[in-house]
Amino acid sequence: MRHADIVVVGGGPAGAAAAITAARAGRDVVVVDKATFPRDKCCGDGLTAAALRHLEALGLDPASVPSWTVVDDAWVRSPSGRTTRFPLPRDAGQFMAVARREELDAAVLQLARDAGAEVRDGHGLEAARRQHDGIVVDVEGIGPIHGRYAIGADGIWSPLRKALGAAEPGYLGEWHAFRQYFRDVGPAASRDLFVFFEPDLLPGYAWSFPLGAGRANVGFGIQRGGPISVREMKRRWPDLLSRPHIREVIGEHAIPEAPHRAWPIPARLGDLKLRSGPAVFVGDAAAATDPMTGEGIAQALLTGSLAAGAIVEAGPHRVEEAGRRYEAQVARALGSDARLAKALSRVLRHRKGARAALRLAGVTGATRREFARWLFEDYPRAALLTPRRWGRGGLHGDGAFGTEEPTPVRDAA
Repeated sequence: MRHADIVVVGGGPAGAAAAITAARAGRDVVVVDKATFPRDKCCGDGLTAAALRHLEALGLDPASVPSWTVVDDAWVRSPSGRTTRFPLPRDAGQFMAVARREELDAAVLQLARDAGAEVRDGHGLEAARRQHDGIVVDVEGIGPIHGRYAIGADGIWSPLRKALGAAEPGYLGEWHAFRQYFRDVGPAASRDLFVFFEPDLLPGYAWSFPLGAGRANVGFGIQRGGPISVREMKRRWPDLLSRPHIREVIGEHAIPEAPHRAWPIPARLGDLKLRSGPAVFVGDAAAATDPMTGEGIAQALLTGSLAAGAIVEAGPHRVEEAGRRYEAQVARALGSDARLAKALSRVLRHRKGARAALRLAGVTGATRREFARWLFEDYPRAALLTPRRWGRGGLHGDGAFGTEEPTPVRDAA
């Protein structure tokens, strides 16, 4: 039987971040994932300022991700039809980027390998059971692996949660998203980021995210319980693409590059248990996605790093202490943001609320710049309510990948 300090189930951003953090601290880490990387992952592919800072801190080189596209301008269309440009800072690092998850996730997982973690992709979890001295996971094609701890980074329907009896039956997530890759898009879609708050999608929205070289990730997301059901999404897709303002952005000659795909998004941080004995859960397995936007890469990277850090700090024999540390750190880093984002999402359910919010954000050049930085998580969602997290540089620091030293990750403080 293979013995390790930590077994990470899931090799996506949350699991890779956990493996990198633990391996660099000298722990023996094994990562297992049923998929073989690189693999496609349903996502909008957007990387917020918070996600970029986490990736920089982990040591990612953007050049290792071929589709990496830096965004300088976000265009947001309100339900009234008014479109406003929200600029992000220039010449101060990166505050927003887009990258195919197939490439990004493989690059981050390679960092885990480079850090010394043993990565066994193509081998899924079959079973798991607690023991007095840790946990044993049975892995397809490998057999049992004993770990002092396990980190569940295996998605919304976490097999590790299920194996340990910690799953919530029937859970379907709070958001559902739908995306398709296009090539030969217009110059605007190839370069800039667009968000469309369509009246019939609220509080959901449609998007066009640039991937450079004439390509874009185009899709839309809805909240469960909203005006559109998940079953209607496929039927609505041709109508959305044919709307003049969306077609104008992606261009008349845009061609689907691959079939459309859809996926559920969990966004209920605080409602699901974050630990079960020697196992802790991160990323989508912790339902850590932003309740307002459905964005989850930054939260995945953060929770993965926090989980590994808590385990390292507690040591191999203090399981309860590790779990308590992790829960407290997640609550401190994301709790206020999740509550505020959930409240703001209720405002965006109504046309008047969405119109008023976007009109206020677009009043002046200063408000447009600050709103862009807040929307794309340069600031924590509840930044004004939690000044303890401002850290060095306050609310006006540089972006990621723009200086020799990695930019501090303020929302993890």
